[in-house]
Amino acid sequence: MPPRAGTALLLSLLAHALLLSMAVGGQTFGMPGLSFPWQERRLGADELRIVLAPRQATAASDPVPPEPATVPVGVPVRPRAAASDIPIPVPAAALAPAAVTAAVVAPQAGLPVPSAPAVAVDAERTQADQAAQERALEQARIVRERLADAARSREEAARAAELARIETARLETAKADAARQQALQNERIAQNEQIRQDQQRAAAARLEAEHREAAQQEQARQETARQEAARQDAARREAARQELAKQELAKQELAKQELAKQEQVRQEQLRQEQARQEQAQQESARRDAVRQEQARQDQLRQDQLKQAQSKEALAQKERAEQEAQREERLRAIGRQLRAEAVQRDGPAEGAARSLLPGVSSLRRGWLFGRADANAQLVQYAETMAQKIELNMTFDMVRELASQPHAAPIVTMAIRADGTVEKVTFVVSSGVPALDAAIRRVIASQAPYAAFPPALAGQYDVVEIRRTWVFDTAIRLQ
Repeated sequence: MPPRAGTALLLSLLAHALLLSMAVGGQTFGMPGLSFPWQERRLGADELRIVLAPRQATAASDPVPPEPATVPVGVPVRPRAAASDIPIPVPAAALAPAAVTAAVVAPQAGLPVPSAPAVAVDAERTQADQAAQERALEQARIVRERLADAARSREEAARAAELARIETARLETAKADAARQQALQNERIAQNEQIRQDQQRAAAARLEAEHREAAQQEQARQETARQEAARQDAARREAARQELAKQELAKQELAKQELAKQEQVRQEQLRQEQARQEQAQQESARRDAVRQEQARQDQLRQDQLKQAQSKEALAQKERAEQEAQREERLRAIGRQLRAEAVQRDGPAEGAARSLLPGVSSLRRGWLFGRADANAQLVQYAETMAQKIELNMTFDMVRELASQPHAAPIVTMAIRADGTVEKVTFVVSSGVPALDAAIRRVIASQAPYAAFPPALAGQYDVVEIRRTWVFDTAIRLQ
């Protein structure tokens, strides 16, 4: 089923359900409303039935039961247990008005007229029965009102039945209209589907025609392209033939130019060969001159080396003599210090101290790095290193430091007055001339600063070990 037809059917079903739920009639007037099955009361109230009884006879005579009024046809009879079925005693004086009233009201309400025994009235009443007559009249009035209410209820029921019949007819008409509209809608849907199919067939035919036309145009285009390709091929072959002829002429011209160029090259090669021979002769002469100059410089270098070695030997001899003199002075100082210790500590302790082998009388301190618990000793070592690094000492070792060497580790022993006691190489640089240059650098900066008072109070000699690095300057690490 198409979507539009399904939607229309659903709306139609909802409209019919709404119409069938509408209630017409009832106890009130106004616009019809909606009624639902669960709101309907299946058990209605029973009709009121009144039975009139004649006044009781005198005490001497037996009561005569009155004949009950005839029950209208179609009025439901309730069980005898109901309160409305209890006979109401009516005085004889009140029977005539009540009977007359029932006779008048019953036809109007559609009820049968009571029988003659029920309306027999004693003609002679006394003044004492007036109260009973008034009560009977009141009861008759109530009966009339109830009968009028019953008549109105029947009229309203008739109107409700008529309205229900009219509503049923209207619903049937609405159903027929909805069915007719549904049929019309289905017919329109079928017509639209037929139109759509016709349009699809027309579109397919149009596409087929367009495809055929496009195929014909493509075939014509391909034929035109083939003819154009044949024409271009012929033109290309003609151009290739002309190009070959032109290239042949160019080749001949190039051959002539190549012969001329080769002749020029040959002549140029001859000229260059002559120039090369002349240059080789000049180079040979220059090499001879350079070789002679190098030999002369080598001889001079050897002479200088010999002189330097002799100077170094003399310097080492002088240093050895100075070292021997210094050691002699140190021994003299040691002897003097031992004598002073003997005088200060007594002969026994001084003699015992002098007998200990390898014990020096000088107080010595050591710094084998850049960190130590003695901050004054570290500060003095930094001051000494800065003096060597900042006083243009690199020029003394520049040429020797360019040679392959190891980083030398040097221990310098400095006295309290700043003089150098000794220089010891823990690790040599591997170049004796560089080691000698290091000694000269250390000696050139002597004497160094004297010990501060606190450091002098602790040590007489301080040995400082540093690694010497040569790059753009001397750096002590």
